[in-house]
Amino acid sequence: MRRFVLLGAAALGLFAPGVAGAQTPIKISYQPTNYWALPFYVATKMNWWAKVGLKPSFVLFPAGVPQMAAAAAGSWDVGATGSVPAVLGAARFHVLTIGIDNDESATNVLVASAKAYPGLAANPKSIAGKRILLTTNSTVDYAVRSCLAHWGVPDSQVSLVNLGQAPIVTSIISGNAELGGLWAPYSYEAMQKAHAKVLCSGKAAGVVIPGVLVARAAYAKAHPDLVAAYLAVYVHAWAWAKAHPKEAASMLQAADVAGGVPLTSFGLKEEFTRPTFSLQQELALMDASHGPSKLEQWMGQISAFMQKTGSLPKPPATASYVTDAYMKRVGADAKLRAFAESAN
Repeated sequence: MRRFVLLGAAALGLFAPGVAGAQTPIKISYQPTNYWALPFYVATKMNWWAKVGLKPSFVLFPAGVPQMAAAAAGSWDVGATGSVPAVLGAARFHVLTIGIDNDESATNVLVASAKAYPGLAANPKSIAGKRILLTTNSTVDYAVRSCLAHWGVPDSQVSLVNLGQAPIVTSIISGNAELGGLWAPYSYEAMQKAHAKVLCSGKAAGVVIPGVLVARAAYAKAHPDLVAAYLAVYVHAWAWAKAHPKEAASMLQAADVAGGVPLTSFGLKEEFTRPTFSLQQELALMDASHGPSKLEQWMGQISAFMQKTGSLPKPPATASYVTDAYMKRVGADAKLRAFAESAN
């Protein structure tokens, strides 16, 4: 398992003058091959962690549920994950949501095999009685159930089978499954290798599915400046990617090859259609000065979904774990803000 380490921003005198050269380890968790993991790859290749005094060690997970469970043992300090696991993390393991890594509403999808697609597309309600493979307690679980609700088909009228993303793709390719809930880039693989087609997405069902940046509450409380430095690097990496699309695309391809799910040219084009956010956009989406922020509203809707399905009988109040305090630290520090907003 690969690891990275975050260097404290104090190392460059951003927070504590006179301590240049110090390195403060920090453990970053994420799921490889996700589009929102690109900033970690780019920042490491470009050695940007050192610019804010960070030296990261990366801890990788196949999905969000085991990622959140590992927070209980202090296996990681900060990271990125799906919004559904983040709610579970807040409820069970004191995990804070501190930012948005991308909008993945359109890339959490329900795909149908080439054979099954025409009939289901013509009459979505005919999905009743069918089996759907998906990864439970994930963003794609939320997307699939939202699609069913959009069509007026109760969950009880379909058979939802819990399976990892790679086995779902294998089942569709082999012809053993007609329907699968997939997130990118696994959905692209099913579309390319089995000619599966998207039947519905979270976006089509009318829900917003943000990917989020997270931190263990205890770590964030003890090291707020390091958390802010981590956020500055992440936001800067997206600014750079938007300004250097060819280089970013090349790096995403390399990262996905390393993660075991190579991107085709089709998948590469699709990935870069996802919305990502600047520092000012992050702050605006988390602004709760006039009531619940946009991010709180989105997470609240996800909490309601999880309560309805029984995944989380009593979700925590969004205001108890969604916080802009650390992103505000980036905005309030002149050096961090300049770095986060720079595209170079």
